[in-house]
Amino acid sequence: MYFVAAVLAVLSGLFYAAGHHQIGSLGVTMCQYGGMFCDSPVLVLVGAGFAAAWGMLVSVR
Repeated sequence: MYFVAAVLAVLSGLFYAAGHHQIGSLGVTMCQYGGMFCDSPVLVLVGAGFAAAWGMLVSVR
């Protein structure tokens, strides 16, 4: 789950950059298919937080 949390955190940053037109044509394509996430990348970051919390809860030591 930590891997999923890390991937979602990176995607949040990419959606933030795409929403502010900082990554060129890739950002246009990202916002075309995931417009809601370009408008509010915090949703993806919250998902990353939930995945990290879930990973901490289910980890076996």
